[in-house]
Amino acid sequence: MSEPIIELQNVNIYQGQNLVLQEVNLTVNKGEFVYLVGKTGTGKSSLLKTLYGELSLKEGTGTVAGFSLLGLDWKKVPFLRRNLGVVFQDFQLLTDRNVNDNLKFVLKATGWTDEKLIQEKIIDVLDKVGLKSKGFKMPFELSGGEQQRVDIARALLNSPKLILADEPTGNLDPETSDEIMKLLFHISRDYNTSIVMATHDYIVVQKFPARMIRTERGKVVDNVTIDAE
Repeated sequence: MSEPIIELQNVNIYQGQNLVLQEVNLTVNKGEFVYLVGKTGTGKSSLLKTLYGELSLKEGTGTVAGFSLLGLDWKKVPFLRRNLGVVFQDFQLLTDRNVNDNLKFVLKATGWTDEKLIQEKIIDVLDKVGLKSKGFKMPFELSGGEQQRVDIARALLNSPKLILADEPTGNLDPETSDEIMKLLFHISRDYNTSIVMATHDYIVVQKFPARMIRTERGKVVDNVTIDAE
């Protein structure tokens, strides 16, 4: 039995007063890997921001990880985000502290207090992304691929049911991109984590096929193929 982690029905998405996407109907099930493709400016980022509560949903109904998005109170947004992991293109690591302290900062911000459990969790997520020995490195001492792995480790801290990845291979060379994609597919498969990944990189999509949805002309189109470009 499929269990939806994202369910949007008749959703209209706005940036300020501008209607960016209309009549969005979308279901993503637990453990599913989905690409979000589309030209720049067609609403990919707006859709992701709606899913993690940065843009409020005003029209239609939507649930993400069991949270209703319609009229989501700002006080509830942190609770929604505890069930999500977000991976950014530009890593967004804190440059003034090492990897361990970057991860510790997020755990403290999401309510963790027990130092022993915090340390265990940090070791666990770094192990999952193959960086067990890099916890004491500063971000500038890491390669781009390693920084992206730290970003993924950070997204895994609260054992999320869903990871939203915004162009996670956008700043990486092809070989490193492949490593990151293998890691994301491994996380999706082995931990039954849903992943929605926005990308411009059709080479990645061809190498690692999965369901694709596209933003175009104010709509979200499901199950598209690359040939439809």
